[in-house]
Amino acid sequence: MTRLSRRPVVAIIGGGFTGAVLAANLARNMPEHTADVFVFEPRSRLGAGLAYDTSDPAHRVNVPAARMSLLTDDPDDFLRWLAAAREPRDDPDALAADGNLYPRRTVFGHYVSDFVAPLLASGQIHHCRERVIQIARTGDRWAVKADGGTEVLADIAIIATTHPAPCPPQHISGALAGHPRFVPDSTSSGALSVICAEDRVLIIGNGLTAADVIASLRHSGHRGAITAVSRRGLRSRGHATTAQEPFGDFVTDPSRTARTLLRRVRLALQQVPAEGRSWHAVFDALRAQGGDIWRALPVVERRRLVRHLRVYWDVHRFRVAPRIDAVIAQGLEHGDIGVIGGLVKEISQHGETIIAKIRHRHTNHSETMKFDACVVTTGPAHASILKSQRWLADLAEGGHLQLDAVGLGLACDDQSRAIDGNGNGNDTLFIAGPLARGTFGELMGLPQVNEHAIFVADRVARRLERQFRFGPVAKTA
Repeated sequence: MTRLSRRPVVAIIGGGFTGAVLAANLARNMPEHTADVFVFEPRSRLGAGLAYDTSDPAHRVNVPAARMSLLTDDPDDFLRWLAAAREPRDDPDALAADGNLYPRRTVFGHYVSDFVAPLLASGQIHHCRERVIQIARTGDRWAVKADGGTEVLADIAIIATTHPAPCPPQHISGALAGHPRFVPDSTSSGALSVICAEDRVLIIGNGLTAADVIASLRHSGHRGAITAVSRRGLRSRGHATTAQEPFGDFVTDPSRTARTLLRRVRLALQQVPAEGRSWHAVFDALRAQGGDIWRALPVVERRRLVRHLRVYWDVHRFRVAPRIDAVIAQGLEHGDIGVIGGLVKEISQHGETIIAKIRHRHTNHSETMKFDACVVTTGPAHASILKSQRWLADLAEGGHLQLDAVGLGLACDDQSRAIDGNGNGNDTLFIAGPLARGTFGELMGLPQVNEHAIFVADRVARRLERQFRFGPVAKTA
């Protein structure tokens, strides 16, 4: 079915958190019914996406609920929604010792969906429950085709999809192909159901996804030994036990090299105990100032940060909820969870037994271990973004898209406009959410993703106002 409109049309590809919040703010920014906003999202509701479309009770938000409001001028909005919805219900583990709430992710997904619902009901946003299969340039518009037959001719297209799925190391995926308990992508629904209660589990990777896997296994009654292997053997940290104000100024006379920035961070970490605070306060300051810090660095220095320091940033920045941290800490103490810094040099299957030869990072000692299951949690395959969906590859082949120079997503300018093959920003094609990290830096958690979605909505609304003169753009919340 072809959807035609006499009004300007915006097509948002991806209706997870970023796409839903972007659509809602765009609709709120414009006079009612002056533009048609189509969100292409195959899931039944907007706002859940990969992160919040989970029924796993072990999956929790990693940020206190008090910091997860969608309204930047009303920080208590999510807390009021929780109270009105009588959430979190039947979930005593949601309340941490410091008094903060860490509800299940599905609860936050419902909050985002409720945020968008009135705009869907009024017709200001149209949810197309289909998957985009093609985007092509037609004159000065974008012809968007979906697998259910819907076609939209859009004046502006916004790519708001998430990162591609993990890509297991080739020697592991090849060796374990066909094994009944090899899980190459733990984020797919029901992926862990193949693992039995007593299985010895090897986890490749040790970030937030690995923490989720451990929490999910233990919640489902798994009792077997779990071993997580990552290059450096670092695991995601927990939150501070008491509230702290951020500590450190990294934007006044900002660093121009990764080395200088590292020195400033180390100095702040040395100074922060005298202020009665922990390292958490320094990383909270880095997170809040992240966009300005990132933009001050030349591309070559951004690459250096990603190559050498990203893993250290990730394990301190992306913290696990207290309940999940407690499960992992208990397992480490009891010895039924182990963390190894090293590499899986060889792996094979003998019957249903997985045999892995692991070389330890600091000693170079190699150890042969036996497992019954293997789960890959190595994170998104950034290099495969353009191959992850055919329409992205088509846009790149047509000269409309390219990967960013840092290797984190898609290239865009400081207005979040996609940069084409000639290095120019396109006024009608925008990148929103984590795929814009190469330009904007910190775009993987709240509130940064929320703020970026609001920013893109404002840019698009102003672009439409200039082009179609339908009236002044409302001030962004």
